[in-house]
Amino acid sequence: MAAIGVTAANLPLYTIANTGNQAEKKFRFNLGIASYTLRKFSTAQALDMTLRCDVNRITFKSMHLPLDASDETIKNTVALCKQKGVQLYGCGVVTMKTKADVDQAFHYASVADMDMIIGVPYPEVLSYVNEIVQEYNIRLAIHNHGPGDDLYPSAESVFNRIKNLDKRMGLCIDIGHTKRINRDPVKDVEDYFERVFDIHIKDVTASAAEGDTCIIGRGIINFVSFMKKLKELNYQGTLALEYEADENDPLPGMMESFGYVKGIMASI
Repeated sequence: MAAIGVTAANLPLYTIANTGNQAEKKFRFNLGIASYTLRKFSTAQALDMTLRCDVNRITFKSMHLPLDASDETIKNTVALCKQKGVQLYGCGVVTMKTKADVDQAFHYASVADMDMIIGVPYPEVLSYVNEIVQEYNIRLAIHNHGPGDDLYPSAESVFNRIKNLDKRMGLCIDIGHTKRINRDPVKDVEDYFERVFDIHIKDVTASAAEGDTCIIGRGIINFVSFMKKLKELNYQGTLALEYEADENDPLPGMMESFGYVKGIMASI
């Protein structure tokens, strides 16, 4: 399946032509990497491994670009991304407990010219974040972490906190953590779609706290139904693979996961 998927659909715009009188169908969104997937590798290696998956979008975790990096270091890293042909569209997951944390994250994202921050702002700073997103015009996508997360276990818990705040405050739905609290990723994406900015994709072995990350297609998440729903909703964002298994050798699992996803994209 992986080999078929990689060759069948390897561009950000996926077009499937129908026979007969049916109109051409276009399925439009991007694939990317959440760099925590590549946490054991250098920044340059992470970019090269992303490209080996035939993907050219990434969000950086702090091990690949530290939050306290100088402006010069940030700009040099962005230049490296551009040189290699990878778009650094965001960062995260960034924890923000204080106003100083918020200021640091938004300055960092601004210098790097990022589209969004994927973060976990504590409730105490949400009103401040609401002001800062307007000042910088950078979106904040709050990430759900499932079982054991007292702040944002689900998309619903995020939405309930931000629904009356600035429209630049939204969600990064992690569908693996969603499934691990026995919620339906399809329903959550549909219910809170107006604020879904980014999606972390992964598969898991069980719809319970003990569910582990596994290669997409080998777990229990119904990716066909999920991606059909994204098409129906006309999702325009990124599906960022956050593959947490095999940290010392993630590339085979990444390639198989992307192959499975691309195969679905080519068939629906």
